[in-house]
Amino acid sequence: MSVFDAIIVGGGLAGSTAAYVLAKQGLEVLIVERGNYSGSKNMTGGRLYAHSLEKIIPDFTKEAPVERRVDKEYIGMLTEKDAFVIKYHSPRLAAAGSDSYVVLRGKFDRWLFDKAEEAGAITAAGVKVDQLIVEDSRVTGVICAGEEIRANVVILADGVHSLLAEKAGLREKVHPSQVAVGVKEVYQLPAKVIEERFGLAGEEGAACLFAGTPTNGLTGGGFLYTNRESLSVGLVLSLQHIGENNKTVEEMFTNFVSHPEIAPLIKDGKLLERSGHMVPEAGLSMVSTLFGDGFLICGDAAGFCLNIGYMVRGMDLAIASGELAAKAVIKAKEKEDYTASSLKVYKTLLDDSFIMHDLSVYKKFPAFIENERLFNQYPTMISNMMADIFVIDGTPAIPLRKRMKKHISAAGIMNLVRDGIRGVRSL
Repeated sequence: MSVFDAIIVGGGLAGSTAAYVLAKQGLEVLIVERGNYSGSKNMTGGRLYAHSLEKIIPDFTKEAPVERRVDKEYIGMLTEKDAFVIKYHSPRLAAAGSDSYVVLRGKFDRWLFDKAEEAGAITAAGVKVDQLIVEDSRVTGVICAGEEIRANVVILADGVHSLLAEKAGLREKVHPSQVAVGVKEVYQLPAKVIEERFGLAGEEGAACLFAGTPTNGLTGGGFLYTNRESLSVGLVLSLQHIGENNKTVEEMFTNFVSHPEIAPLIKDGKLLERSGHMVPEAGLSMVSTLFGDGFLICGDAAGFCLNIGYMVRGMDLAIASGELAAKAVIKAKEKEDYTASSLKVYKTLLDDSFIMHDLSVYKKFPAFIENERLFNQYPTMISNMMADIFVIDGTPAIPLRKRMKKHISAAGIMNLVRDGIRGVRSL
């Protein structure tokens, strides 16, 4: 029975990237995807920062099914009826090396999966891996529908839960505090309508993030991304706090898309799809086992996701970790040594990359955003401040300083000071 150099479980961005890199180097690779096609189970909003994949497939955007290049950033705080939104528009967002693109994972993942196959990887979609083969504490293959398939290394890129790794005792079980629930809807609209509503031209796109009432005061936020002829709209909420709320996820989502700031943007849109998914949310503290005898873990399965409020990243980390996992396998093959001591080079490569560096820089942020004031009191405070600045109703004027002090006092001066210091330190 032939033995693959590597079997990759999961055909998302991390798995397909690893398969592509390995196949390009002539290794015998099998990539197994549970969905009927790669991307069928993925629902990211979503935004891809191009730098990771650009290094692997130069000029990939010329052939990949990207939607729009992000040229405009919107950050907003919402109360029940009000919105305070900051916009940043700059050509620097679109410059080579710092460009990013809105993608629909059902299209994009499929393209990258096919690229791995073109490079020489054997692909199998619609196939579920039931369990890992572990012999003498070493992973030696997988079992699919009762059939054993052997490999020198198994790369686990099977998503945030990585049930295979948990079942085999290779990593800790994911805790509710480490993940969030993502819900998303896609609304079809003509390209011209989207461009008019967001002030876009040609290939330009917008990325919008919102905090406050979208999550009814819970940790999380809302998002809206512009595709070519559709909008991706959704919420992300910390899983551990959902039961503490007086609204269901469905009610929160309905309120979000009905908000006066959001409703006009999706008006007359035709609902194309609705989806839900778990996403890693705890940053560096979620990263546990990354390698061992005969196996590596990458992408969401490894916990590689970064949410710092004004920016959410996961795809660029997944792609880069898939590439580094492949490089570790290549080095192991050169020595014909697939033990943990050999595959440890994967951790070294990660430590030298932007992945572990960025996760380390923002390691305190997940704890900081657990502060409910960020999603409740402060959006209300800012909304009231803006009302006092801009609403003129004929009543005698009060000095602006006194009006602002009133709102700051209501929120608690010491709370603001403490939260400000914690926020600065976490960033």
